[in-house]
Amino acid sequence: MDKDAENKIQQLQMLEQSIQNLIMQKQNFQAKLLESENALKELDKNPKEIYKIVGNIMVASEKNELEEELKKNKEMMDVRVKNIEKQEIMIKEKAEKLQKEVMEQLK
Repeated sequence: MDKDAENKIQQLQMLEQSIQNLIMQKQNFQAKLLESENALKELDKNPKEIYKIVGNIMVASEKNELEEELKKNKEMMDVRVKNIEKQEIMIKEKAEKLQKEVMEQLK
């Protein structure tokens, strides 16, 4: 196997590692997104006193303020998930191209 093929295989391994990292990040943001969505649903159900967790304590909060904060958080997580998905697609395409090149060199 020549040096060029070895370099491409190393690049391919790095790309696979990047994909795995992106998948973990995406799962993390998706969990936070789901958490925000569930909190918004609960806010609609409970018109009484509203509390939010700040550090290790629960603090009384205004429903409108908390709802706005959760919506902004949800939007931010949604944007991050979409950006990660775009990066993931780009890296996968690059990896597929590299893999084809390596396979051609090994023939």
